[in-house]
Amino acid sequence: MTTLRELGALTGMMSPRQMVSVLDSEARINVWHGAIRSGKTFASLIAFLMAVACAPSAGLIIIAGRTLDTIGRNVLEPLTDDGVMGKLLSKHVKWTAGATVCKIFGRTIHLIGANDRQAEGKIRGSTVCLAYIDEATLLPYDFFRQMLGRMSVKGARLFATTNPDNPAHWLRKEYINRQGELNLRHWKFGIDDNPSLDPDYVRDLKSEYTGLWYKRFILGNWVQSEGAVYEMWDEDRMIVDVLPLMTKWLAVGIDYGTTNPFAALTLGLGADKRLYLTREWRWDSKLQKRQLTDVEYSKRVRQFLAEHPVPGSTLKGVRPDWWVLDPSAASFRIQLYEDGVTARLANNEVKAGINTLGSLLTTDRLKVHRSCQGFIDEIPGYSWDEKASGKGNDEPIKSDDHSLDGGRYAVFTTRPIWNGLLRPAVLPEDLERAA
Repeated sequence: MTTLRELGALTGMMSPRQMVSVLDSEARINVWHGAIRSGKTFASLIAFLMAVACAPSAGLIIIAGRTLDTIGRNVLEPLTDDGVMGKLLSKHVKWTAGATVCKIFGRTIHLIGANDRQAEGKIRGSTVCLAYIDEATLLPYDFFRQMLGRMSVKGARLFATTNPDNPAHWLRKEYINRQGELNLRHWKFGIDDNPSLDPDYVRDLKSEYTGLWYKRFILGNWVQSEGAVYEMWDEDRMIVDVLPLMTKWLAVGIDYGTTNPFAALTLGLGADKRLYLTREWRWDSKLQKRQLTDVEYSKRVRQFLAEHPVPGSTLKGVRPDWWVLDPSAASFRIQLYEDGVTARLANNEVKAGINTLGSLLTTDRLKVHRSCQGFIDEIPGYSWDEKASGKGNDEPIKSDDHSLDGGRYAVFTTRPIWNGLLRPAVLPEDLERAA
């Protein structure tokens, strides 16, 4: 009784749309989708917790996400931290970060990371009474389908959340669009559906997304990618000839190539609280008529950094905090280690990295020095793959993207370091008025 009373207290903090979704989530498949920070996760978790409190004794209860880390960050931390939910419910949640099980209301909950097609094997043979899937569009179709096949307990329910993706994505095409045919309910949320958000935050967030990403992450629409990836690119506004003093050298981002071009770009945090791609070293074996070995690449990149001009000074030589390396460059990473350099593998979440770069460029918080010629040459023609879009996948065309990848590795992988240190976002229309 106490549990339901506490959950009832949380429902009093909901918007009408959130409340409706909780009360109506009695279908076999229940999907909350839409904009980021729109309140869909809060509502879906309340619905799931109510289901846990009353779940049948037979069958497993499962929470699935792309990885155990994302499950912890998106699902379990809100139930155990000092936020609104955690203050009321943390005493009912027993969880250790990285664990594969937790307890909620005394029930054992199995936590499953599902980041590839083989993940469906993790639940084969299981009988499931209740499942919660975090960011469903990022999980393999085979896993989702296997999960539904395992939900044979009478009254079994699945709760899923996601941001929108390509309109041909399997979740929308095979499930959401078939609401009338399936035992399924879904609810779409926009950012304005969450009345608890600070208006200034909403304004800033709206300014940080553009084009495709604005339609998906702010409006909550399932829209197809098309045309240029960095449609906001403006050479006059985003390329600089003079760099400010750098308060921090964040990284050198490296895209490794042998037959393809090799690119290394340095990233700094300026005294004006902007990020700057400051210099680029690039080797194209086809143009140079010669391939370099890992030993030669290591020597040349280290020399490039040693001779890197320091803005506002006659000095040369920079030491970035991180060497961020193409995840596929295993042999080069070993060579760097032998040469006394510890490199970390880049975060290669392509769509998330592209979105981050695009948002920073749009809001005047990332500039590119004119010496980064490979990056400048590649960015205008970098386009979405129409064939992949037709199959429900958003993928850029893998061509002429080596400097872009190096820059993306440096920026996106160091996001935990620079996040919170940048100047406020500036809307494009404000920049136009200022000009």
